[in-house]
Amino acid sequence: MKSTATAPRPTAHTTTRSTARSTYRHGDLRRALLEAGIELARSGGPDAVVLREATRRAGVVPNAAYRHFGSREELLHAVGAAGLAALALSMETELGQVPSGLPPEQHARAGLRAVGAGYLRFAQAEPGWFRTAFATAQPSEPPDPAKAGHSGLNPFQLLGAALDRLVAVGRLPAERRPGAEFLAWSAVHGLALLVIEGPLRGVAPAQAQALGQRLLEMVDQGL
Repeated sequence: MKSTATAPRPTAHTTTRSTARSTYRHGDLRRALLEAGIELARSGGPDAVVLREATRRAGVVPNAAYRHFGSREELLHAVGAAGLAALALSMETELGQVPSGLPPEQHARAGLRAVGAGYLRFAQAEPGWFRTAFATAQPSEPPDPAKAGHSGLNPFQLLGAALDRLVAVGRLPAERRPGAEFLAWSAVHGLALLVIEGPLRGVAPAQAQALGQRLLEMVDQGL
């Protein structure tokens, strides 16, 4: 806000109070805090998601923020849920690129690789948010729309659906289906972490993509 000849320059305190009242009145204070938390996660991972810093970035006072997030853990959980939803959307985007005219078995196999490719793509594009998404997530949690993509499925459920399609077309024996999602998930998640924060950090994007494709082929053949 600029000063004028007739009005004194507002202090940081009064500006923050005014912003907080306006934001809360219009019902988007929670969204502003969540977006601030997401930016913190993007830049520094789960440890960077701090409620006080989110309130500062959103331009609100802490007391106003506590009406929406009672603790740092609540904000972290919301940021993580949004990350899982974004991850699901990345997987769905890859699924949407699978040609519809493929024979059933090829289509099912391509779908499995697509969910893996979308998973790896998001991890490399959003490493901090990706790590935050799994800071509090549990695969056995009941379905939560806040963690889902357009299909209503979260990342773990998208993987499960892809495996179910393999069973339906006879590619994956039914007796090998139980627990298969944990094996596939472990392999893909492990590579994602190696690339974004482990020994493979810093490899060229093309090399990381090639490794990802080879891993997805290995998962497909190994199931």
